[in-house]
Amino acid sequence: MTTLLLLIIQVPATAILFSRLLKGPRRLPPIEPQQPTLELLGKVSVVVPTLNEALRISPLLAGLSQQSYEVREIIVVDSKSVDGTPDLVKATQQKDPRFRVITDDPLPSGWVGRPWALHNGFLFSSEGSQWFLGLDADIQPHPGLVAGLVKTAEAQGYDLVSLSPQFILKYPGECWLQPALLMTLLYRFDPAGINTEQPERVMANGQCFLCRRSVLAAVGGYSSASGSFCDDVTLARNIAAQGYKVGFLDGAKVLKVRMYEGAMETWKEWGRSLDLKDATSRSQLWGDLWLLTSVQGLPLLIVLTFLLISPPLSYSLQTRLIVQTRLIASVPTPLLLLLGLNLFLVVIRFAMLIAIAPSYDRKSAKGGWLFWLSPLADPLAVLRIFLSAFRKPREWRGRKYSAKEGE
Repeated sequence: MTTLLLLIIQVPATAILFSRLLKGPRRLPPIEPQQPTLELLGKVSVVVPTLNEALRISPLLAGLSQQSYEVREIIVVDSKSVDGTPDLVKATQQKDPRFRVITDDPLPSGWVGRPWALHNGFLFSSEGSQWFLGLDADIQPHPGLVAGLVKTAEAQGYDLVSLSPQFILKYPGECWLQPALLMTLLYRFDPAGINTEQPERVMANGQCFLCRRSVLAAVGGYSSASGSFCDDVTLARNIAAQGYKVGFLDGAKVLKVRMYEGAMETWKEWGRSLDLKDATSRSQLWGDLWLLTSVQGLPLLIVLTFLLISPPLSYSLQTRLIVQTRLIASVPTPLLLLLGLNLFLVVIRFAMLIAIAPSYDRKSAKGGWLFWLSPLADPLAVLRIFLSAFRKPREWRGRKYSAKEGE
């Protein structure tokens, strides 16, 4: 009975996963850095929200200084940092006058800090810019990022486009855990570079988020995502629902990100928003949980369970083969189908791990080899999504929110 139930749960989920993976060959190639051309002059206003980012904002400031004349201005919206973040920006401003620091107004009721800071940056940005580019403080841009991004957006006719970065790993725990958490997104959504037609399935990444200024003005800036802890996806889906073209592309060649320090911070901070509940209906959320359980959380556990009842390793090879053959012959057909299905899902999982390897910078990582064992963390990653799926955060990036604000 249990075997049949598992097959009923897993077979349709596998079909959905397979239908998404088949779209992979049609995806747009990764964004390439490009040199600006004169028609890009002053087209982009960059806005960076900050709150106590002094320890990690320097690579962003240096990378933005290397962007050329396509960047009209760089507005850092600081939420009253106490660690010297504004001073670092002002020091950069002495060398590059495109930088300026503003302080956002007190956080209104119903707003989350990040979208409020970005909304303020949008309101203070130049109306002469055609594009608004939101960047997080932990981004490390390569030269040619902005020019390459804008040229691609205009060539493809996008009104909004965001990028997936290359993730920098440093410590053993995160090398093992973070790829499993990222995989929860890859299972749920189309590959980066595929134009998703359903607005409610659009994916976005606010770490690098380019939007036409006219489109952002038409939707009221970030107001439609004011209370969302995944404002990037919420806003992107709202914009897509109004008929604008939204894209999510591979940006591993143009930007890196150092998101969290260690496995515990990765588990705590990234796990709070990975469920995307603020941008997802309850039925979609339950559907995603079913899919993740079926194709990511269960397969390895089922295969390992079967291996536990296999002949002991102490047997000779000949004895093992004889016992294994008899064991398989005695296994009912549904159980064999279940084993075959889950072996197939495990193979797919490792194939996907190979595919995403370029999305990780493991050059200076301690225990970088643990990346290849990250499928073992899949049950934990799925558990993390369950734990956060029905609970609003009460604290986010140094801000505390009341229970009423989290409703």
